[in-house]
Amino acid sequence: MFSSLKYLSKPTSDLTSRFMSSQVKTAVVMLNMGGPQHVDQVHGYLHRIMTDRDMMQLPFQNTLGPYIARRRTSEVQKKYAEIGGGSPILKWTNIQGKLMCEKLDKISPSTAPHKHYVAFRYVDPLTESTFEQVQKDGAERVVLFSQYPQYSCATSGSSFNAIYSYFQNKKFPENLKMSIIDRWATHPLLIKAIGSRISDEIKKFPESDRDDVVVLFSAHSLPLKAVNRGDAYPSEVSSTVHAVMEELGYAYPYALVWQSKVGPLPWLGPFTDDALKGYVKQGKKNFILVPIAFVNEHIETLHELDIEYCKELGEELGVKNIRRAAAPNDHSLFIDAIADIVSQHLRENKPVSPKFLLRCAHCISSRCYDSKQWFSSVCKSK
Repeated sequence: MFSSLKYLSKPTSDLTSRFMSSQVKTAVVMLNMGGPQHVDQVHGYLHRIMTDRDMMQLPFQNTLGPYIARRRTSEVQKKYAEIGGGSPILKWTNIQGKLMCEKLDKISPSTAPHKHYVAFRYVDPLTESTFEQVQKDGAERVVLFSQYPQYSCATSGSSFNAIYSYFQNKKFPENLKMSIIDRWATHPLLIKAIGSRISDEIKKFPESDRDDVVVLFSAHSLPLKAVNRGDAYPSEVSSTVHAVMEELGYAYPYALVWQSKVGPLPWLGPFTDDALKGYVKQGKKNFILVPIAFVNEHIETLHELDIEYCKELGEELGVKNIRRAAAPNDHSLFIDAIADIVSQHLRENKPVSPKFLLRCAHCISSRCYDSKQWFSSVCKSK
């Protein structure tokens, strides 16, 4: 299944001269929401989120969105201050991208040199500036690689729509070959990496308590309006959970819970904090929280899971042991996973998946329709 990885042991001394003629042959653009690197970026970050109709739909959004962003800025700045003054998501994405491309240069020499680019949706480096750099570097091929393993219109969809918008006022380069990796929720090496993180953390529990640990897989929630529209995210997150538990031999009781609800509208539950309260009432005393939809550390893991739930709520509920499994970050299995995903994608020469082009059953967004039509026309085998 991972035959491309067999090249990892091959000598690479002859690669340098081969790649000297081209700085970048294949650009791998890593798409994500991003996070402010320092507190001064928080307001701009929130403003972009609150005015993005792919992320959320608000009444009078051009007025209400900026108002909510202003009101929340101080509170969110305090949270970033408590985790060191900023989000580490850019640091981790760059580490992941660098390690991935080092592997790709070895296992896929025909598409090398590879270079990773970070394209964040709501904070620098923004999608627009990233694509300007890709074009300056003269890449022959661009792989748009969503860093959300599970697809949602609000996250992956928003990033792809931003790319569509960028090219509406620009001529798409005639010789550029572009393709999409839009989801990878059950890739075997991703599953092994998450399973390894869980196993490593469970070993830190007292031996007498390990058999009683409840595994709570926590993912960012979604408004029920989006779920009922047909967003694929909940089912794809569930597929990741079940694949991980199969990897672990279903050795522990587990549940899928949802975090980070914003605003008064109904969101997908049960919520992570409510689930903890409910299981404690049932007599459960040992928990491990697993960030199942995040591939690196950021505010939702470092503050919401670590501080608000493991520390503060755990103490309030009198939980005996509560720990949080690390995100994949730079785990060697995870780096192998993303390198394998890209190398397999490059070999298959399937620039866009049929699933990506299928809209939600009840989608009424003209922007979504136009975006998918555009990608269908520019992402072609060449």
